[in-house]
Amino acid sequence: MPREYSKLELQVRELTNFNRALFFIVVCAIYFVLVYVQQTFIVNEIAAFKFLEGPQALIFRIIAGFKLLSIPIVYGLKFTIVGFILWVGCFMWGYNVPYKKCWTIAMIAEVVFFVPTLIKIFWFMFVQTDPNYWEYTAFYPLSYMSFFDYNEVREKYWYVNQQLNVFEIVYWVVLTYGVDFAARKKKSVANAIVATSYIPLFLLWLWFYIGVYE
Repeated sequence: MPREYSKLELQVRELTNFNRALFFIVVCAIYFVLVYVQQTFIVNEIAAFKFLEGPQALIFRIIAGFKLLSIPIVYGLKFTIVGFILWVGCFMWGYNVPYKKCWTIAMIAEVVFFVPTLIKIFWFMFVQTDPNYWEYTAFYPLSYMSFFDYNEVREKYWYVNQQLNVFEIVYWVVLTYGVDFAARKKKSVANAIVATSYIPLFLLWLWFYIGVYE
């Protein structure tokens, strides 16, 4: 039998009793604004792009516009995949957690990644105000990449080094609490579900990325 909700969990349940479709729209809208700010006030001001004209400028704007318009598709796909992974993990450990709840857990946990994006915006708008494109691309706060000069790291390893960061670990913790909240059984099993489902596939994805990168 599922355990009873604690007082804290009851409070969290009230806070998370929202319209999921509306929350998804809000998440996409916030990320849209963050990407727009980066594109307009940082990327567009980088010397390599500031004076583009003609076809090059048009291609640059098309790519930027596509990135903005694809946000709902990318997020919808990510939440669907992560939710499915959690759902399978719960099933393997004998937890009957509806897929809809797993999808919602993935959506709520994504908010964690707004923090490094905000830090990156602050860094390049107020600290390192004249970066080149590669400095901007290679930067990810509190990541393994921060220990290296990007010039000394092969470009194929930039993404992997960026993904190994503090916020990713916080994301795992939020997923664990989400599964524990949804299943209402042992916290240790919730830890095991995330540790044996999402985390191995996340590491496998990084290994795959290195293997296929040209």
